[in-house]
This record gives sequence, C-alpha cells and structure tokens, in this order.
Amino acid sequence: MIEEPKILPKSGSTLAGQVGTKAARKLKARRSSSRGVWFGLGMMGLIGWSVTVPTLLGAGIGLWLDQHDPGGRSWTLALLVAGLMIGCLNAWHWVSKEDRAMREEQEDHDDE
Repeated sequence: MIEEPKILPKSGSTLAGQVGTKAARKLKARRSSSRGVWFGLGMMGLIGWSVTVPTLLGAGIGLWLDQHDPGGRSWTLALLVAGLMIGCLNAWHWVSKEDRAMREEQEDHDDE
C-alpha cells in the first residue's frame, strides 16, 4: 500500500502561525519606528556641525596666522579649504558608519 505524503499547512495558515507572524511584524515595526523624523533631523544636524566646525576653525586659525605673519600667502583661504575638506571627510565617515549600522540592523531583522 502506497502512502500519500502528508502536506503540512504553512505556518501562517494555523492560528498559532498567524499569531506568531503578526507578533513578529509588530516587534519589527516597533524597532524600526524608533528611527523616525527626529532621528533624521538629528543626523542632518550632526553632519552639518561636523562640516561647519572644522571649516570655521580653519578660517579662524588662518585669520590669526595672517594677522601675526603677514606674507604673500593667504593662510585664511588655505586653512578654510583644509577645514572644509576635513569636515567633508568627517561627514562622509558619519554617513557611512550610520549606513553600515542600518544595513546590519536590516540584515538582523531579515534573519528573524
């Protein structure tokens, strides 16, 4: 006598499976909702300040050097550009770090 293979219901078709799926979806929504609008605005502020502070410091040090050592070079312009470059590298660091963290979090949630 040949036995027919038993077809098991999908985990979502039983009541326990449906409850488990909905609970997992709710937990995922709660975790991902913590990074909302305020988080984005805070990150923009952090990136803005990480560019602004080195740029202004470079310009300030450049002005001080130009006043104390007047010469053919413009220390203000040179250090302003250097500060801007350092600030942009700093911002790039923060954005890539946050992007990496978001991807790892997404992979962790996808594995669940």
